[in-house]
Amino acid sequence: MQFKTISMIGLGYIGLPTAAVFASRKIKVIGVDVNQKAVDTINRGEIHIVEPDLDMVVHAAVKEGYLRATTKPEPAEAFLIAVPTPFKGENHEPDLRYIESAAKAIAPVLAKGNLVILESTSPVGATEQMAEWLAEARPDLTFPQTHGEESDIRIAHCPERVLPGHVLRELVQNDRIIGGMTPKCSQLACTLYKTFVKGECVVTNSRTAEMCKLTENSFRDINIAFANELSVICEKLNINVWELIGLANRHPRVNILQPGPGVGGHCIAVDPWFIVNSAPLEAKLIRSAREVNDAKPAWVISKVKSAVERVLLAAKNSEREIVDVVFFGVSFKANIDDLRESPSVSIVRECEKIEGVRCYVVEPNISELPEDLSGSQLLSCNQVIRPDVAVVLVDHDEFMCDEFRKFVGGCNEIIDCRGVIARPETLSK
Repeated sequence: MQFKTISMIGLGYIGLPTAAVFASRKIKVIGVDVNQKAVDTINRGEIHIVEPDLDMVVHAAVKEGYLRATTKPEPAEAFLIAVPTPFKGENHEPDLRYIESAAKAIAPVLAKGNLVILESTSPVGATEQMAEWLAEARPDLTFPQTHGEESDIRIAHCPERVLPGHVLRELVQNDRIIGGMTPKCSQLACTLYKTFVKGECVVTNSRTAEMCKLTENSFRDINIAFANELSVICEKLNINVWELIGLANRHPRVNILQPGPGVGGHCIAVDPWFIVNSAPLEAKLIRSAREVNDAKPAWVISKVKSAVERVLLAAKNSEREIVDVVFFGVSFKANIDDLRESPSVSIVRECEKIEGVRCYVVEPNISELPEDLSGSQLLSCNQVIRPDVAVVLVDHDEFMCDEFRKFVGGCNEIIDCRGVIARPETLSK
């Protein structure tokens, strides 16, 4: 089957690049998003997120007529759903309401022979649940859960596995996991992705595909938790954790990751909890890793409070009441604008509550701070004066230079969560 028109439901950090790549292959793409501002931006040939080279691809696709955005689904041959899957409440229970809304939105325009792919990272069983929602909305069509290979609609789960900042390259080059609800569903999904995927399309069932993505991110979360726990231990024992990890990694079979202020983003900070929710008694190590990483921001906040107290104590005879604290970076990782689940955001938000503290943020990838950081002021790299307390939360390229190291190194109080200052150059690899 040759796909002539596909629909991308959700035009965020995954949906828009995926839509753009399909459109660059001369396939008509109808992008759907509930955000009217994002829709208008895309239809002007512009982008509303930060991702290298994406602006050029989107501009060309829109100009050539292969990409168009709208707020209402339209008929297509394939529908790809890339919407958020957050938590419900404080118990880390998966919230599938966005997937449900997307399914119910596309249901009226489904036709026999269509393919529906869930790309959103989801708990095990979410694809089957989506199929049930579709079946309820369209009783005139048949679906894989009841008609198997003979179903009118083909359904699969094909999770993304890309790195922000390298999305366009990794969409094309990485292997793709194809989890169809039946072999024919998988076959049709493979045909679609092979339009642009140069890596291998590896076929499995939908449940294994769902678990695969969760497993990949849980593996990384556990490794980061080890590094974060090491950093706390080394602080107590007066050891430079960056030097320690650099030395340990010289062992031919050791590759410890770098610690940070916590773990953020829409995947690693979220996905392991989906496994824990599905198997709470069995997922002991995965839960422990999550708890270690979730606790790291509080540890950083305690370091900031101690630094502020030392500044005030040193200045007690000058009647000083305000301490300037500058936070360098608030995105969840380096060189992107994505603040989702960012531990740095939560750190700044809590530090705004410390009495006597005036907070500033230097984040070169955004033009304004989110509403929940209303107590801080956003500065450019050129506006910063040497603060009383410097807190390095993200290792953006702008901070990984000798000029920045000298600037921050001159501060009396430095909390270096990414080793920008403390990491020995000879061991940085």
